[in-house]
Parts: sequence; structure tokens; C-alpha cells
Amino acid sequence: MTAPHPNGSPTPDDEHKLGPTRVRDLIAVAAVAALALWILIRYNYGAFPSLPWLAGVSLYVVAALEVGIGVIVRKRIADREVGAGGKLHPINAARLVALAKASAILGAIAAGGWTGILIFLLQNGILDVARADRPGAIIGIVGGLLLAAAALWLEHCCRTPDDPTPDNPDAAADGSPSAA
Repeated sequence: MTAPHPNGSPTPDDEHKLGPTRVRDLIAVAAVAALALWILIRYNYGAFPSLPWLAGVSLYVVAALEVGIGVIVRKRIADREVGAGGKLHPINAARLVALAKASAILGAIAAGGWTGILIFLLQNGILDVARADRPGAIIGIVGGLLLAAAALWLEHCCRTPDDPTPDNPDAAADGSPSAA
């Protein structure tokens, strides 16, 4: 692996590393999903069935599971129960990070999509059907936001205590400050 450039710019190897999920990326995904669903529902609203208010509940269930898993992982990492002989194998922690990243994207897509639908429903407030579909859309938006937040929490919980943070990007793997 090559050392970072003296001016702090990333090396070619750094460009392909997996880093923490960025909120700005999730916002961009949500915006694209909102626009796409708004366009889809605008031209096809009459072809869709009524939106049940339970449509977004599965997002709440997955978010609750991820928060619970995050609490367990955080405790095991804090208690140093990670490793081949510990209660949390490093491969499982890596799988949880992958789950968290995928869930964060799913939450952003869901929140954005439901937002696009809600915007359409608010624009058509004179229709009784549109007013009846609003609670389902609001529940979906909140569920998507909760899932994205829970996924970011799980991803955060999977970090080792020695991982570099935005506050201290120079932390080495052994916890000591790295040489510049």
C-alpha cells in the first residue's frame, strides 16, 4: 500500500476503500427516488390501489432489529469479545456492516419514494382518495427515515475503537497516532 501524499490528498489505493456511509449520499438517493416516484404516481395514480397505512410498517421492524443488533455488537466490541474465540467473529461484523450499508440505501429509497408520493397526494388534496392515502405515505416516510438512521447506527456500532474518525483521521490501527 502506498503512503498518503504529503498534501493529504488520497492515493489511488484510497479511492477504492470502503468507508462510512455518507448522509449526503443518502440524501441524493432519496431525492432521486422522490422524483422518480412522483413522476410514476403522477401519470399512473389511477392504476394503483389505495395505499394501506400498514405499507411501511416492515421498515419499522427492520429498523428495530438493526438497533437491537447494534446494541449487542457495540457491547461485544467494548468488552473485547471479538475474534475467532470471541462471541463476535470479524466476518460477522463485516456482514453486519454490509447489511447496514444496504439498509441505509433502502431506507433512503423508501423515504424518498414515499416523499414523492406524498408530494403528489398533497398537490391533489381535492380528491378524497388522495387524502385517504396520506397516512400511509407519512408512515412510509417515517419508516424509511428510521431505517436509514438505524442502519447508520449499526454501521457506527461495528467500528473498532481504534478506527479513524472524522475528528482524528490519523489514528493508526494500534490506537497510537500515525506518523505524518
